Amino acid sequence: MSVHRIGLVVHQGREEAQAAARVVREWSASHGIRCTDIDVWGAQHGRRHGQEEAEAAGNPDLVVTLGGDGTFLRGARIAVKSGASVLGVDLGKVGFLTEVSVSQMSAALDAVHQGDAAVEERMTLTMRASRPLEMPSELEVLMRYGHGPALPAPHVRPESTEGQGWGVRLDVNALNDIVLEKLARDHQVSADVYLAGRLLAAYSADALAVATPTGSTAYSFAAGGPVLSPHMDAVVFTPIAAHMTFDRSIVAAPDEPVALRVLPHSGRAVVSVDGQLRGVLDPGDWIGVFRAPERVRLIRLHPTDFYGRLRDRFRLTDAPATALDGPGSALFRPDSPVPPDLVGLRLPPPAAAR
Repeated sequence: MSVHRIGLVVHQGREEAQAAARVVREWSASHGIRCTDIDVWGAQHGRRHGQEEAEAAGNPDLVVTLGGDGTFLRGARIAVKSGASVLGVDLGKVGFLTEVSVSQMSAALDAVHQGDAAVEERMTLTMRASRPLEMPSELEVLMRYGHGPALPAPHVRPESTEGQGWGVRLDVNALNDIVLEKLARDHQVSADVYLAGRLLAAYSADALAVATPTGSTAYSFAAGGPVLSPHMDAVVFTPIAAHMTFDRSIVAAPDEPVALRVLPHSGRAVVSVDGQLRGVLDPGDWIGVFRAPERVRLIRLHPTDFYGRLRDRFRLTDAPATALDGPGSALFRPDSPVPPDLVGLRLPPPAAAR
């Protein structure tokens, strides 16, 4: 892809991110490419919806994020609204989404501009709700304490179908997860959980998470959920600290929606999208979460080595009983001719084969 407009999302709390931003601006100037800072925490205005941020930045065709996965998620929220690709520069600690180091940044921008980079698409989640989401003013200050200004409640999409029990369609795209969380520390959220339109069970838990395969290594994983390949489409439901016998995750097909209805004696619950609070539900309210038609376009310079990254980033250790056997050797060797029955399979790059 040839780059014409860059939107820059910078973790302002990191000096190295601000230094990297100067490099991106210099690269853009030397190539005659417009580069606009997208200040998602801007003090001069309240936080804006992703489409508004994209328009304010001139609808960039490439969004560059400088930070960790949290910064990347902010950039992805904006990029998905305009169909832009996202290049994540890794300045975080446990990143699965960011792609390149600071030392590779200029070379990565060259590769993207010259069309030598690949684009990897990831599924996102969207949602419907029984009513438009709102963040009550008396709760907003408390819920955003220490986190900067909160995002506004999601827009109701103009093509939303009201009535007939279908709720309203919200302008939401989650790359990681949509979570229904308890509002009071001493009171769990209770909700009926429906899969593919059928009641599964009534849950009482600290939170109920609906995640993408990309988000399976985030909040859902921390709660004991499964790890899914980001190259697949699926919907993962994970109860978090559930006060019930059945507390397992469920992996649903991408066309099987997950709906959560707050029960009468639950009290209020908070809805978060990719870790950002977006509204409060009252007893009787519901949300439905399902695969969105929009996908996030990630810039990749090399074939994704997801399982190698999983081992490295989570510092996976081998079973003590295997210590005498030493480190594992390479199994498949993609640097030699691939047998006909393995052609077309996803194999690790040569350097990561062991």
